Amino acid sequence: MVAPIQFRDKVLRNIAAQGVAGAFWLEALPDLLDRLEVEWSIKVGRLLPNATEAFVSDAVTADGQPVALKIPIAGLAKAYREQRLRHTAGGRGYVRVLRRDTNSGAMLLERLGPQLAVLGLPIEEQIRVICRTLQQAWMPIPPGARYPTGAEKAVEMSSYISTAWPRLGRPCSEKVIEIALRFAEARRDAFDPADSVLAHGDPHAWNTLLDPKTNQYKFVDPDGLFIERAHDLSISMREWSAELLAGDSVVSGRKRCALLSLFTGVQQSAIWQWGFVERLVNGLRYIEVGPEENAVEFLAVVEAWAEVETV
Repeated sequence: MVAPIQFRDKVLRNIAAQGVAGAFWLEALPDLLDRLEVEWSIKVGRLLPNATEAFVSDAVTADGQPVALKIPIAGLAKAYREQRLRHTAGGRGYVRVLRRDTNSGAMLLERLGPQLAVLGLPIEEQIRVICRTLQQAWMPIPPGARYPTGAEKAVEMSSYISTAWPRLGRPCSEKVIEIALRFAEARRDAFDPADSVLAHGDPHAWNTLLDPKTNQYKFVDPDGLFIERAHDLSISMREWSAELLAGDSVVSGRKRCALLSLFTGVQQSAIWQWGFVERLVNGLRYIEVGPEENAVEFLAVVEAWAEVETV
């Protein structure tokens, strides 16, 4: 019998957001864990501390092999995309799937080491690691596969900005909104299947884990997008707000953008535009779900960036 499950608040909010489906998933979880322990000959261990959208725990197989168990919350649309992407990757750039339960979406995964974010590396070195891992992970979309496109992602973000900003009491300047919508439109129009890859969608340092067997890194928790490489790189423009606020946010932001371009050969302007939109969207979402101090930092940076843009 698996011990009582104590989820983080963010996981509980994601479960609640799924309504009845989330409630049924939570109620059925203990029985599912008991079944998987028997069928897969594993012993479920502690919850992993930084999971936000699933049940994720360590586990051990009958022969003593350390593994990880992930069970996505019922109703989350990206869970199926994540499974397909992992299968396509076959362990290249992504954590390897050892077993799958079709009915529940549960996955038994190879056990990786610590997250890049906790290793104490300088930000520039973390960016280098993420870029190197992305170049391993990016791949062509399989024939006939369907993932959200770069154009669809841009439209989705634009729609969210347009509705969330007034609903949340206009927490940033109108200039920021106008620039973000213009940038989103530019990225929508720039979508080109010939220059797009099957991409992670959210490759930050908490989703980048050390593989102790190879001393290389692999990604977890992909969103799964068919999009230009610049979008994946823009996630690093969204992160590490404190560093950007410690000095001139524009100079620091441009320097980071140039670094991402240098490491990958991807155009700076596309990285900058996606980064601006990502920063705004996440700032607005932090107002909605917290913590609010994150929202303050995200919006402060994007306000500074907006000052050097023309509307």
